Amino acid sequence: MNRFFTLFISVLILAGCAGTDVATHDWNAEYTNVPTGTPVQMQYGSYYSTFDSADSRHNIAVLLPMSGANAAAGREIRNGMELALLQHSLNQLNVDFYDTATNPTNAINTALSTTPDIIIGPLFSNNAQNLRTTKPEYMPAISFTSDASAVGDGVMTMALMPTNSVELIVREIFYDGVKNFIIMAPNNDSGKIMAGTAKRAAEIYGPDVSGIFYYNEHDNENLKNIAEMASMSNARTSANKRAKTILSDILTNETLSGIEKSNLYYQLDKISKSDTLGTLPYSGVLFLGSSDDTKTLGSFLRYYGADSKTVKFYGTAMLDGTDIASDYTMMGTKYAALPEQNQTFINLYQQTYNAIPSRLATFGYDAATIAMGTVFSNKNPAAYLLDPSGYAGISGIIRLKPNGDNERGLRILMANGSGTPVVVKPAPENFITPIYNIEQRHISPAPEMSLQTRGINPNDFIKIPERYQRKYKSTTYGVNMTEPETPKQQDTITVIKTPESDAIIDSEYQPVKMESINKTLIDSVELNE
Repeated sequence: MNRFFTLFISVLILAGCAGTDVATHDWNAEYTNVPTGTPVQMQYGSYYSTFDSADSRHNIAVLLPMSGANAAAGREIRNGMELALLQHSLNQLNVDFYDTATNPTNAINTALSTTPDIIIGPLFSNNAQNLRTTKPEYMPAISFTSDASAVGDGVMTMALMPTNSVELIVREIFYDGVKNFIIMAPNNDSGKIMAGTAKRAAEIYGPDVSGIFYYNEHDNENLKNIAEMASMSNARTSANKRAKTILSDILTNETLSGIEKSNLYYQLDKISKSDTLGTLPYSGVLFLGSSDDTKTLGSFLRYYGADSKTVKFYGTAMLDGTDIASDYTMMGTKYAALPEQNQTFINLYQQTYNAIPSRLATFGYDAATIAMGTVFSNKNPAAYLLDPSGYAGISGIIRLKPNGDNERGLRILMANGSGTPVVVKPAPENFITPIYNIEQRHISPAPEMSLQTRGINPNDFIKIPERYQRKYKSTTYGVNMTEPETPKQQDTITVIKTPESDAIIDSEYQPVKMESINKTLIDSVELNE
């Protein structure tokens, strides 16, 4: 057994054991008879006022990668846990760490052989699934995987569930009055589940999904091609050329009055100032990938004519904590994010570890605090962990659910080019009003979906003398003829009526290229490897 850390605290005389037989716990219980109230404030000393007072020792086993490629992530979680354990200074508590990097099965079996009261970890979904099938069903575990299929039967997770931020931002799309939006997601299992979540959220809240595009991560050529396709660049460029050809041909070959010439020249001048014609069949883009890929896609979309005045950008919590707010191309982008980190925790973490804490560190702190509450509470583990009021930690409010996943309170931020995003909507402070309707385990991967558009017909965007309309018909340019092909004047051309003597005659029309953590609460400890 790799026993990295055993904690013995002797200043605070708290004790006891829960009086309920843990083997009788039902993790699938819904606790509908328990009212939802104010989340428990985990960072305050009063959090422990209901703990028992018996003399038994409690054991917490921690399963994290302590070596190898993922050691940094494991260390972040461990650091956060240590601060919580040190701050709360509980008597009769042993905390043992087990390295899952080399042989996770052996680490899990060794940890279970000690019969811990609760397990914290593991980090990855395959290890969480292994623990779920190996541990006794009554034994609780708080993991850090975001894979809903890996949790349940007493294995819960502190990770941010992707469905939370996707549902929240689709609801924001609806509140913004966006009628149609497209989804751009990585071409992998996670991306397809998130796209499925966005599609389901759209069905709930109202906006229509006009297309689903999958791209290869970090592949700039593929990202460029996807953006070109999503922006209908070829169709809109072809429509623009055809419209200019029609106007030029009529001006060159037909007999026109002075007013007719003036109007046609005006339209030709207007169209010639752009390389494309027609509007996109959506007014929003939801990015479901990393910050780097999102910025690249956003830049290409703007280049290909997705005007920032008419097409709004949205993202998920994957953009949280990145430099997205400094990118001028992404100005106005709204995205879901965790609440701002507790500044006192940041200061304490820096003083202790000489580093800036990541979100994993705050998850570790809150996981350790909930675990301590569980083992010292008079309630049985199921009733304590699944309190419908949830908990308010340094990562915001969180509510663990019987199926193993969780709900987190998130806020909406907006990038403004300054580097510091604007808070559009603060995170909720409780779960009294339900926040989410979607559970990740009920979502199926979304298939790719071609752009839903009636195409671009140049004749819909120019006005020519009625007697020439039959002669100068045009084809419709576009990939998917999914709507009736009826004339629709999407762009209004303002026709200026001038005397024939004022007719504009100019043959040159060139396109323009366009909590508060109290450090004094940290007491002496004995650390044993």
